[in-house]
Amino acid sequence: MSDTSFTGRLRSFADSDLFYSFRRSKTTVIAAMALALLFFGAIFAPVIAPYDPFDIAHLNLLDSELPPAWMEGANPAYWLGTDTQARDVLSSILYGLRISLFVGFASVILAAVLGVFLGLVGGFVGGIVDAVIMRVADVLLSFPAILVALLINGVMRGILPANQHESAAILVLVLAIGLTNWVQYARTVRGSTLVERQREYVQAARTIGVGRLRIMLTHILPNVLGPVLVIATINLGMAVLTEATLSFLGVGMPATQPSLGTLIRVGNEYLFSGIWWVVIFPSATLAVLVLAVNLIGDWLRDALNPKLR
Repeated sequence: MSDTSFTGRLRSFADSDLFYSFRRSKTTVIAAMALALLFFGAIFAPVIAPYDPFDIAHLNLLDSELPPAWMEGANPAYWLGTDTQARDVLSSILYGLRISLFVGFASVILAAVLGVFLGLVGGFVGGIVDAVIMRVADVLLSFPAILVALLINGVMRGILPANQHESAAILVLVLAIGLTNWVQYARTVRGSTLVERQREYVQAARTIGVGRLRIMLTHILPNVLGPVLVIATINLGMAVLTEATLSFLGVGMPATQPSLGTLIRVGNEYLFSGIWWVVIFPSATLAVLVLAVNLIGDWLRDALNPKLR
């Protein structure tokens, strides 16, 4: 029964307007393939990475600063060359990609949950609650997101003991980025909630005595998730880029747990000494990741817009 149901749902999705729109857009298909490849490399990095860049026992300083495999003086075992510590650049990128994507997804989930909850409460309850939430959102929007993230990051690092900064770096980044990006979700959900709470089905639910929380979660929430999905998709690329920026500035992931931003920061120090591959390849990976996510987000926004169908 379950297999038949799954097959039916899969067939229904294949015949849907959404999948048809996806197949028609060659740019979106290419972006999805690139994103799937990056996700695969990040998830299975311990299996497919040629070397473990964190295993000091397998590092040989005689293999440091080797160029990519197609250049003169290269070692074919290191496809994208090695850095100044003899770490394989390809392996470092795969492991760094894992951290960047984890921080991106975790911060987007945090921002979405917080923003959707505050947007629902503000739009449905109204009054002083709505006013306070929106004024806080306005204050956050008056500052560049990276500055707010830097502020939250600095406060969190000031609270934690110095010996826990490296171990808690991921948690601090997730909180800094997530607490910066919830405003977009809250404002969008609030606007949709203001419309939905006037609908007949909400009035009927109130009439029969359904509680506020149940109305918000079971009646209004499913009808406002479409825009949230689009915002979350686009914000994933922004979150990854924000993490890379913070790491590049030296307040993100440490060198012992390098993300793509950390790899770019470390490699940038040797760019003008001729070791260009240490910074170019992580930068290209970050650019492809953010571009692919943004392209899919743009397509999803258009595909879910009934006015463009």
